[in-house]
Order: sequence, then structure tokens, then C-alpha cells
Amino acid sequence: MKIITKSILALSLLLSVVSCDDSDLDPTLSVNKDISTIESANDLSLVLSGAYNRMTSEFYYGRDILVYGDVRSDNAYSSGNSGRFVTPGSMDMVNSDGYASDTFTLIYRVIGSANIVINSTIAGTTADETNQINYYKGQGLALRALAHYDLLRLYGQQNVNGGGLNAAGVAYVTEFQSSNQTPARKTVGEVKDLIYADLDQALTLMSTTYDGSKETITTAAVNGIKARVALYFEDWTIAKDASSKAMVLATAKGTRIATSAEFVSTYTIPTPVNSIFELAFRSNDNNSINGLYNIYAETTYGDIGVLDNLKNQFSATDVRGGTDMIALDSKKKLRNVGKFISFSSNVPLIRFEEMVLVNAEASFMISNADATVLTSINSIATNRGAAAYTTVTRDDILKERRKELAFEGFRFDDIARTKQNMPIVDALKQTYDDKGVILFGSYRYAFPIPLVETNANANTKQNAGY
Repeated sequence: MKIITKSILALSLLLSVVSCDDSDLDPTLSVNKDISTIESANDLSLVLSGAYNRMTSEFYYGRDILVYGDVRSDNAYSSGNSGRFVTPGSMDMVNSDGYASDTFTLIYRVIGSANIVINSTIAGTTADETNQINYYKGQGLALRALAHYDLLRLYGQQNVNGGGLNAAGVAYVTEFQSSNQTPARKTVGEVKDLIYADLDQALTLMSTTYDGSKETITTAAVNGIKARVALYFEDWTIAKDASSKAMVLATAKGTRIATSAEFVSTYTIPTPVNSIFELAFRSNDNNSINGLYNIYAETTYGDIGVLDNLKNQFSATDVRGGTDMIALDSKKKLRNVGKFISFSSNVPLIRFEEMVLVNAEASFMISNADATVLTSINSIATNRGAAAYTTVTRDDILKERRKELAFEGFRFDDIARTKQNMPIVDALKQTYDDKGVILFGSYRYAFPIPLVETNANANTKQNAGY
């Protein structure tokens, strides 16, 4: 199967195919556009290319959602050098905050693109074309599931005031053109179940025969997304099973843990050996000054610095903490210098190592006597130049996640899902102002629902505290 690489041209073709612009993909706006011109599997591929393109926006995986995961934690901080990420970094947002509204709107636009594909009624003229259409619909379902999961972990109330599965989640939008332009929020549990349903349906539609580039959703990536969601919700058996399947499928395509010697280069080349799913950034469609490179590097912007506490987690021989990855700049400030080091660096969304760590944690929580846990965690540690563990605890696994996945957007969620208070390791740089320690359950563990959304949609209730 031919996979069409995303590009500005592909986005232009997408817009001509579906006869809409970005504003038409907002879930609360009236949509009257004609999408009947989608007539083939290739048309669906173009729509998906547009969805992947939207995901690379600075408001989503092109910058913001990855930064949110670290700047709100004990990994990184915002210096406010150019005024960026000050409110997320201090966990002191208001309902008119641009970060909350920009990410919310962009993710729903991705969902809009996915729904065009999922709900298409075209039929293949051959068995091969039918299989391709089903595969593309599976990709759309996986993207819709991932997007709603990302909305839920940012805006859901599962970690606020006792939260849990009965708390307010997000609106789960399943149609591009819908008679319901003011969808209500579902509970967290309902959203979780719909995410699983989309992923399970995707797996019934997709086949490894059609798996192609790591820059698009594959069957391994669908299982990887499912494993990530299950870990977040402590569905340990699902997390273990899905991560195992993701690794088996990825291994069959030659994907594996990167060695210590390979590790640094995995962030400088496209589709490295440990990549399961990544977003492509080309020289002609990067986010330039608004991208990840400019927010981490010592540039005119460079707002996001690294906290000493993260650097101190690494042993002297651990490549993840070496000067190729975390180093002092000319002003003696610690910076991420190893990940997203150029405007055109691909962004990893699912790496083999994440699946190893998901599997280890799930296995440990099912049975702390499971001998595979020690093997799994050592397969990461020893391939980074760190000492092997002789015993393992859940804290060890969480520490390895912190070290391995730093700057990839995971740290805040790991703190939240394990019901921890926000660690204060540098009271000056972690600008939590007059609030002091932010306790687990604080309203600040969730973003506000954007004011523009609550104004447009009377069925959308604002989050606690805003």
C-alpha cells in the first residue's frame, strides 16, 4: 500500500477534497459543507494526511502538549524569557488562557478530520481497495481515540476533588456533520470506554499487511495507544496485553530498544530503530520559531529550562543524562539539548521503550513477584549505560519512565495518575506563586474549559475552580 507523506501540498488537496476550512471542524460550530466528493481510498488517505498535519501544529504535538507534561512537573520550568508557558508552568490558568483554548480547538479539529474518514460511506471496487479503505478508517478511529485521550488528560476532572471515573470528562465527538452542535461532556468513565471501543474497532479493520511508514498509525501503534490509555487508568491486564502485542508487532518490523551507542542519534534521524509511531516534520512544514527546538534551545525564545533535580537522577555513565542530552548553556542554565534539536526533527509519539516500561509497570502491579519485570527494566537501564537493578519496585519503574521519557510529555501524567502532590524541587523556578505545595486533587490538576467554548456551548460546564 502506498502511504502518502504529509506535506503542505497534501493539506491543500485535503481542503479541496472536503470543501472546508479549519473553522468548520470545531465541534460547536454549524457545518454545512459538502464532503460527498470523497470517492476513493486515495481521498481518505489525503484526509488522514491533513489530520497528521494538524497534529504537528505548535498547539498540539508540534510543541504545547509535550511541554505541558514537563513544565508543570519536577522536570522543567518556564523562565518567561519570551512570556511563553508562564501560566501552564505555574499551574495558574484562567478560563480565557490562550494555551487552554488553542490546544482544545486544535485537537477537536484533528477529531473532525478523523470523523470524515471514519464516517465515509465509499466502497472499494476490489478486495484490495476495500481493505485499504478499512485500514484508513482504522487509522481514523485510532487518531480519534488518541485525540480524545489527550483532551481527557488535560481537561478531565478525574484528578480533581476525588474525581475518578464518574467525574466530568470531555465531549466525545463522533460525527463531522452533526445535528448536535452543542455536545455535553461525558463522564471520564464513558470517555474511557469510547476510547477503548474506537481502538478495538480499529484493530478489527486494520491488517499488518497494510502497515507502512512509522510516520502514520500502524497496528503496533494502535496497540501502543491502547496500552498508554490502560496504564493511565490502571487497567493493568489491558495495559500488559496491549503493550505485549505492540512490541511483538513492532519487533516483526525490526523495531527494538535503541542501544546506548544509538540513543542520542535516535532523536536526530527520522524513523529510528526504536520508533513505533512518530510525526514527520520536514524542512518545508516545521513550526519555525514556534516549534520545540526554539522553546528548548538557547535562542531568543528558549523559555523552557531543565531543573537540576532531573539531571541529578542520572548516573555519570547514563547516556540520557550526558552532555549530549542535558547540558549547561552559555549562561549556566540547564537545557534539553538532545531532543528536538532542529526545526525539522521528527517528534516521537510512541517508542519501543515506552511499551517496555508500560509492560513492566502493569506486570508488577498484577504480581510484584513477576520475574519479567526485572528483565524489562534492566533492558532499558543497561542499554543506557546505567547500572542494572538487582530488585525492582514501582518507584524504580516510575523513575526509569522519568529518565527515559523526559521532555516527551509524560511526567505530569505519571505524577497525577499515581495520585501524588506536585513535587517542589526548586521553589524559585517552579513558579507556583503563593499557593505553595499543590496537593493532589487541586483544581489546578486540570486545565480550564476555554471561555470561548463555554460561551458557545451551554451544555459544556466549566471545570472546578475556574
